[in-house]
Amino acid sequence: MNMNRKTLKMAACCMAATVVLSGSTVYATEAPVAGVSNITASALQGTTDSAGTQEGTAQPGNGTAGITQQITSSMTTDESSLEPIGDTASAGISQQITSSIAEDTGSAGSSFMVAGITQQIADSMFNAEQEVAKEQAEKKSVYEDIAIAQVDNYVNVRDAATEEGEVVGKLYNNSAATVEAEENGWYKITSGNVTGYVKSEFVVCGDEELAKQVSRRVATVDTETLFVRTEPTTESDVLGMVPDQEQLTVTDESVDGWTKVAIEEGDGYVSNDYIKMSTEFVTAESKAEEEARLAKEEAERKAAEEAARAKAKKSSKGGVPASAPGSSSGNAVANYACQFVGNPYVYGGTSLTNGADCSGFVMSVYAAFGVGLPHSSSAMQGVGYGVSDMQPGDIICYSGHVGIYIGNNTIVHASTPEGGIKYTSPVNYRPIIAIRRIF
Repeated sequence: MNMNRKTLKMAACCMAATVVLSGSTVYATEAPVAGVSNITASALQGTTDSAGTQEGTAQPGNGTAGITQQITSSMTTDESSLEPIGDTASAGISQQITSSIAEDTGSAGSSFMVAGITQQIADSMFNAEQEVAKEQAEKKSVYEDIAIAQVDNYVNVRDAATEEGEVVGKLYNNSAATVEAEENGWYKITSGNVTGYVKSEFVVCGDEELAKQVSRRVATVDTETLFVRTEPTTESDVLGMVPDQEQLTVTDESVDGWTKVAIEEGDGYVSNDYIKMSTEFVTAESKAEEEARLAKEEAERKAAEEAARAKAKKSSKGGVPASAPGSSSGNAVANYACQFVGNPYVYGGTSLTNGADCSGFVMSVYAAFGVGLPHSSSAMQGVGYGVSDMQPGDIICYSGHVGIYIGNNTIVHASTPEGGIKYTSPVNYRPIIAIRRIF
């Protein structure tokens, strides 16, 4: 058990020694210390003897607490002149304490006392070890072991450290990976569901600033409704409200006890008591994941083309005019959504006429087309499939917000209680987290 720089002084019978617990090895110094019998004499005063007779007015059990306190108080951080004496810390300590207690209380009572003392010492050691581990974890940066791909498009991840190795995935530019080993100019990495080798020249390791730039620090709401305030105090005005499990982009963590996050109403503060922090990176795409994505996109493209041809045929017969570029279904969604501009914003609402919040608005628009979506802007980041070229009907995802693209660099969305359902342009008026396509 690791007791970093903790020294336990004790002596028993005719022996006196100082022991240091470091890792699993015990070290000894030659400096004599006062005998444990002298410590236990005062610590045990007033305890119950082996026959059960009370001495004085002290309560049973004080002896164990006293000895533990005395031993704890005698700990020091001096580790000079150490010599290893084996891996027998618990046995040695127990034996020396047993001998000392036996001199003062008799052998019948000593075993019981030692059991309690040993357990308390073990608990103290464990607690100290946990504290050290916690401190080390807090000091370690979340970006410390991250490697970032710096390439024009992507670098292949292979199953062996050679260009003849089979491609098992792709690590795209600015994607993150954990480097596990280095071999002849290659890094063995793990990124997402991909483990394999990339040439080291395409990956930058140990650049914390770069890792911060390509990552997203996220605060996930951990309460039913969280107030976002204008200042880091509970007395300040409420800027906005966000629901449970909403994921918000962090913009500042410098204020003790508070985190600054981005929402539709602007940047505001949330209490750290009601959020969970994490860091998001773009990771590699495995060969199987790429194949599945491409197959889905191709199927969606063919379906959109077929729908467009059917609509064009109907238009040529004097029916509905042909739609703008993009899938016919996507344009239909965009046109339908625009009908509700001017209606109110209502937190938690899903009514297109009486009031909806941002995700409730998108959910209800798509429900009219037979598509079920979650009532959560964060969850909508995973619906449909991701694209980079916006088309009408696409869902545009921001930190704590979501809207529907209608073309001409514009979205329609349920913005805020003050703005209601409205148009906003340009689309990137706030950083875009994801673009998701349903049709």
